[in-house]
Amino acid sequence: MTTLPRFAHLFAMAASAAALAACSSTSGPELRASKPVIHVSSARPASDISSCLQRMIPSAQTRRAQGSTELMVGSNAWLVTLTPSVYGSEVKVQQSSSDDGGVPEPELRFDIARCTT
Repeated sequence: MTTLPRFAHLFAMAASAAALAACSSTSGPELRASKPVIHVSSARPASDISSCLQRMIPSAQTRRAQGSTELMVGSNAWLVTLTPSVYGSEVKVQQSSSDDGGVPEPELRFDIARCTT
């Protein structure tokens, strides 16, 4: 009988956390629709760039989507899309309209430059 109230309490806490996260973050579709801040080609494979960025920005979350690799940086503040190409990879970086103060643009630009060369 004591596990039911405990479960209800945990469920309420999880629902509250999810609601707060949804309010403070930008959705993936909104980021994908935004104009790219950075768009470069690299001779390096997408997997190498992804590994490098994950080392440089440990908070980045990675997922595979339709042949591309996406890295979410910050609280959905930046979306880095790595797409394989004939000559290596295409790198596209899009910024959310809400700045979470996580990874500043100059630092992200440096990390992108470091990992694509």
